Amino acid sequence: MSDRSQRKSSRIETILQRLRVNGSLNIIELCEQCRASVATIRRDLQELETRGLLHRTHGGAVSLEPLFYEAFRKDESFTDLIGRQAAEKRRIGQAAAEMIEPGNAISLTHGTTTAEVIRCLRYGSGIKVVTNAVNIAMELSKRKDIEVFVTGGHLWGDRFSLVGSAAIDALRQVNVDIAFLGADGIDPSAGLTCRSPEEAAVNRVIVKQARKRIVVIDHTKFGVVASWSVCRVEDCAMIITDKATAKKLIEPYVKRGVEVRRV
Repeated sequence: MSDRSQRKSSRIETILQRLRVNGSLNIIELCEQCRASVATIRRDLQELETRGLLHRTHGGAVSLEPLFYEAFRKDESFTDLIGRQAAEKRRIGQAAAEMIEPGNAISLTHGTTTAEVIRCLRYGSGIKVVTNAVNIAMELSKRKDIEVFVTGGHLWGDRFSLVGSAAIDALRQVNVDIAFLGADGIDPSAGLTCRSPEEAAVNRVIVKQARKRIVVIDHTKFGVVASWSVCRVEDCAMIITDKATAKKLIEPYVKRGVEVRRV
């Protein structure tokens, strides 16, 4: 990557991270933080608006995220969660979205990394999305080119996730081409794991109903074993992670026949 491309990538990451936390942006402040001209920042904002990632305003930009996020803006645990490894998750989401073919049916577990996948979906691809994550469904509600199927179930509010028998029954009715899986931990022996038995039960059905499974997970989850099993490593075709994941951590998955991409 050239120096110019690296600088642009750094600006884009800064813009999106600030937008995610604050909900709005000021061009002058961005110029100061990114050490870039007004013209450069305006071009960046125009590109991001074309990609459907923000809406430009006079003197800045505002988030396209649903208003229900506003209630969490001052919640330190929420802002910490969405800010944690934000740039890495964004790159993982972009790489994952590139795996989707026009007309595919996909499913996604809840999570900040799977949310980045749907934010990077190409326009006009005519895909179908199946999810038990209400925030993912709401973010896609503005996308008229995408058919969205949302399960019923009991709302696990602080994680925007629908769980329970209603969610499981709904998911069993739908077959998909690709499932994108987040997790609280991944380990060569323990596989994908999560902290909640209700979440694990739902995610196991998402795994079962997919022809191909792709794990989207950042480096902090490797070697972590949470309480509840979701699936074996061998059940997954690919793991997409960030470059901070050490190569020695990747080797056991490659030996098990899983393709690993570091982005």
